[in-house]
Amino acid sequence: MSQVVHVTEEGLQKLRDEVKHLESVERPKISQQIATARDKGDLSENAEYDAAKEAQGMLEMKISKLNEKIANARIIDESQLDTSKVLILSKVKIKNTANGAEMQYTLVPENEANLAEKKISIESPISKGLLGKKVGEIAEVTTPAGQMKFEVLDISR
Repeated sequence: MSQVVHVTEEGLQKLRDEVKHLESVERPKISQQIATARDKGDLSENAEYDAAKEAQGMLEMKISKLNEKIANARIIDESQLDTSKVLILSKVKIKNTANGAEMQYTLVPENEANLAEKKISIESPISKGLLGKKVGEIAEVTTPAGQMKFEVLDISR
């Protein structure tokens, strides 16, 4: 059974755009590489042909996986989210209790995570520790660097 993938409207559009690009740009490019390699003669000893066929297989697998994600996507309705506790798509302002550093992150589905945009995966250790917490509560998080404590300062959408 396929796993449900939670996405935002923007995330679903990115998936669709990626599939469109792979099908309309990358697929014809690989087909051309296969044709060029085939024209060079004996296929049994043609490394270019083998490499192009392998690239084609990888591309088709990637397209298939993306199409499966799209088929199983469930759009998260941001208007229905509760801001009294940390949930997926919450924008959370937290403070590291050890050094007083404040940070703000948005918790997003795994495929939409982007640290440069301050979007962290719901599957990350920090997100898992924050889920369900309310303003003023302390989240104890086990990270590769060790145990950390974060105070939830604010929750918004």
